[in-house]
Amino acid sequence: MRTKKQKFFLFLKIVAALLALLLGGLYFFRDSLLQQVLRKAETKFEQEYNCQFSVKQANFNGLSEVELHNLILVPKNADTLLAVRKIKTSYSLFELFTGDLQLKNLEMNHGFIQLVKNKNGRNFDAFLKRDNEEKATEKRHYAKLAYRLLNKVLNLVPSEMQLDNLSLRMDDMGRKVVLHLNDLRLENHQLQSEIQVKTNTLVQHWKISGFADPRAKKADLKFFSGDTTKIQVPYIDERFGLKSSFDNIHIKLDKLEMESGELHIDGFTSIENFTLNHPKIAKKDVVIANARFDYRFLLGRDFISIDSTSSAQLNHIKVKPFAEYNTEEDTIYRLKVAIPKMNAQDFITSLPKGLFTNFEGMETEGNFDYQLDFAYNKNKPDDLIFDSKLNKENLRITKYGAANLAKLNGEFTYRAIENGVEQRPILVGAANPNYTPLDQISPYLEKAVLTSEDPSFFHHRGFINEAFKQSIVKNIRTRKFARGASTISMQLVKNVFLTREKTLSRKLEEILLVYILENNRIASKSRMLEVYFNVIEWGPNVYGIGEASQFYFQKRPSDLTLTECLYLASIVPKPKKFMWQFDDQGNQKPYAVKNQRFIKNLMLRRALITEQDTTGQSVPVYISGRARSFLKLKTLVDSTAADSLRFDPDEFNF
Repeated sequence: MRTKKQKFFLFLKIVAALLALLLGGLYFFRDSLLQQVLRKAETKFEQEYNCQFSVKQANFNGLSEVELHNLILVPKNADTLLAVRKIKTSYSLFELFTGDLQLKNLEMNHGFIQLVKNKNGRNFDAFLKRDNEEKATEKRHYAKLAYRLLNKVLNLVPSEMQLDNLSLRMDDMGRKVVLHLNDLRLENHQLQSEIQVKTNTLVQHWKISGFADPRAKKADLKFFSGDTTKIQVPYIDERFGLKSSFDNIHIKLDKLEMESGELHIDGFTSIENFTLNHPKIAKKDVVIANARFDYRFLLGRDFISIDSTSSAQLNHIKVKPFAEYNTEEDTIYRLKVAIPKMNAQDFITSLPKGLFTNFEGMETEGNFDYQLDFAYNKNKPDDLIFDSKLNKENLRITKYGAANLAKLNGEFTYRAIENGVEQRPILVGAANPNYTPLDQISPYLEKAVLTSEDPSFFHHRGFINEAFKQSIVKNIRTRKFARGASTISMQLVKNVFLTREKTLSRKLEEILLVYILENNRIASKSRMLEVYFNVIEWGPNVYGIGEASQFYFQKRPSDLTLTECLYLASIVPKPKKFMWQFDDQGNQKPYAVKNQRFIKNLMLRRALITEQDTTGQSVPVYISGRARSFLKLKTLVDSTAADSLRFDPDEFNF
C-alpha cells in the first residue's frame, strides 16, 4: 500500500502535469484563444454598445506578451471613438488566472481617443448606461466601490510605459480641444511627459514629471508649463466663460489602502499663482499666490469624508476642515472649519487679490481665531445647524482700505453705481437741502421699514442667525439662490461702499465689511439708520427719503401719514418698479394693498402702533407728486392737473 507521503507526492505530480499541459495548450493555442477573445469582444461591443470594434492583426510574442495592430472602435452613425495603430503589452499569467490582472509594460503609438458632441448626439453615450436595477436594489458601499474602481484603474497603469504620438480630442458643439501626447515615458518609477494643447483660442506646451508607482499606489507628480507662459485651463473658458490659469500643480499620493473596512487616501495637492476670471466671481482677475491641501479622505460603508486631520493653507491662512456626506440613517451633510489663532494682518494680506479689493491697503493689529459648525439633514431640513464664532484678541483696524467705514460718521458724497456707471452725486450732510436727520423722519416710516426689512436691527450685530439659517434651507431646497438674509446693515454697506454687481466678490466683501462695522461699533445704530434712509434708492433716480417724500407725495418726511409710510416701506425691495402696483385708474392693485396691510398688522401685533394710529388711515394711498407721471393711466379727469403732473425730464432734477 502507498503511504500518505507517497500519495501526496503523486498528487503534486498530477497537478504539475496538468499545469504543464495547460500551459502547453495555452502556448500552442494562444493565438487561436486570442482571436476567440477578440471575436467575443466584437460581439459584446455590437450587441451591448451598438459599436463596431475591430483589430486588424493580433498575435502573441512569447507566452505573456500581446501585440495588437490597427484597433478601431466606431459607434453606429457616429464619429470614431478610438483608433490606435499599435499596442504592445505584457502581463502575468498567475494574475490572469487569479483575475487580478495587472499590466507590466505598455507600448502604444499613433492613435487617438475622440469625444464628440454635435446636433446628432454624443459618440460615447452608449458607454454611460447605468444598471438601474442594480442601483435600485443594492445600497452602495462607498469604500468598496471606490477601492475596486481605483484598483482597476491603477492596475491598468503599467509599471513601465512608452507612449508616442497619441491624442485626446474633444469637440463639444464646435468647442474643440486637442491634447497631443508627443512623448510619455514611465521607467524605474520615473515619469516624463510632453503634451501639446490646442483649442479654438490657445496653443500651449505642457510637461508632467515625477515619481509614479501604480503597484505601490504612490505618486509624486508636478504639472507645469513647457514654455514661459502660465498654463491656461482649456475648454471651460469657451464653455462657461471661466478663464483660469496657474504656474504649476504638485500632486502627491502617499497612501491608498483599506483598513478595517474603511478606505484611506492620504496625500497633498498644491498650486502656485492660480488665477480665475469670471463675471460672476469678480470684475477683475482673482489671484491666489500659494495654496495647499494636505488631505486625508475616508470612505466607509455609509459615508465619504475629509478627515479633521486634513489641513488647507491659502497664503498665510491655515484652515482645519472637516466635511462628511453620511447616509447611515438619514442623508446628512456636515462641515466644520477652524482657523487657529493667527495674526489679523496676515489674514488681510493673504486674501486673494481681486476678490477683496476694498480690503487692499487695510492695516490691523491683534489676533483672532474662527470656528464654523454646519450640519444639514436632508430629511429634517429645519434642524439645520449653523454656528459661526470669531474670537478676537486686541483686534483693531489702524488703517482702512478703499472702504473707509469711518466716513459714515461725517459728511460725505454718495454716488450710486448702476451697470458700472456712476450716478449723480448725493451729498450726505446738512448742506444738502433734501438730507433729513432721523428725528425729522416720520416715526411711522422708521417703524414700517424696520418691520419690513429688519425688525431686530437695533439688537443684532449685522446678521440675523435664524433668517440666515432659513435662507440656507430654502436655497438648498430650490438648488438655487432663491432667498437672501439681507439686513439693513448689509444693505447700507452694499449701497455706500460697494457696487450693485451680483458677484461672489461683492457678497464676500459685504459680509466682512458688515462684521467689521457692527462688531467694532464704528458707527451707532441710529447713525447707520439715518444714513440708510438718506442714500437708498426709492424710485428711478430718486435717492434718500427727502427726495422720495416729494416725488410721491409733495411732502416733507416728517409729514408722511401711516398709509404713505406703509407704501414707501413696501417699495424698498424694488423701488424702480413701483408703478406696477397701480392700475390704469391710479389705484393700488389688490396684492399691493394686501402687502401693506400685512406690514400694518405686524406693527400692531408688535405694539409699534396702536389702533388709534390707524384711524382714518384705511384710504388707499394716493400718488400726487411727480411719480404720478410714471403710472399707466387711461385718462386724467382734470386737464389742468394733467398738465401740471406731466413728466418733464429737464425738471426732474433734485
